[in-house]
Amino acid sequence: MTQGWDALDAELELWDAQGLRLPLWWRDDDAVAPSAALSKLAALAQRLDMPVHLAVIPKPATAELAEVVQSSAHLVPVVHGWAHENHAPADRKTCEFGSTRPVDEALDEAEAGMMRMKALFDTRLQPMFVPPWNRISPAVLPWLAGLGFVALSTYGPRKRVQAAPGLMQINTHLDPIDWRGSRGLLAEELLLGLLVQRLQARRLGREDRTEPLGYLTHHLVQDPATWAFSERLLSRLLAGPATPWRFNERIA
Repeated sequence: MTQGWDALDAELELWDAQGLRLPLWWRDDDAVAPSAALSKLAALAQRLDMPVHLAVIPKPATAELAEVVQSSAHLVPVVHGWAHENHAPADRKTCEFGSTRPVDEALDEAEAGMMRMKALFDTRLQPMFVPPWNRISPAVLPWLAGLGFVALSTYGPRKRVQAAPGLMQINTHLDPIDWRGSRGLLAEELLLGLLVQRLQARRLGREDRTEPLGYLTHHLVQDPATWAFSERLLSRLLAGPATPWRFNERIA
């Protein structure tokens, strides 16, 4: 048992002792088509009996993916931008729906994403907008509810409950992949330390305890260590104060 896991157990015991519950949700990004990795994701979700919110890229998404999702009780499709293409200038961070694009152009693609996803997934689709790279221009936000979206998901503790009128903010808070380095699993001690900090901030009232704590995965690029860590972590949380949270339109 490492120091990081011991620290997590100690924090979870404090949650239990104080009768606190932790709404926990899971988002997985960049789905396009069926794959061995997607099957592995669905199997893990079934073992945990926890829904995984599958952020599907609408433009290249296939009908075969829709068939797989329809056959799984644990895969919940949400809208992941439009084409996952970078429109930012070379000196800006990658972004599909950034401030350098005309708002109408961005909204046209967001609407196309919603329509494409409805055609693929019908009533299984949940109207959450997940901008690629977790970045979106503030100028776009006030218009998303008018396109049928009721929630926005990016990364980090939310600053307010609603990102815009009619648009709930439900973020992710822990990503296990070392994107700037090996693209494998970040150091466990670092990940667990960050998680304990998040949990302490919530327990002490410094962060919004009502926002579901979001775990972010990417099934297409995960190595064995990342899969193993994810299962161990989610199992540990669910055995303690965490309860699975599933997106639905009633959150608004």
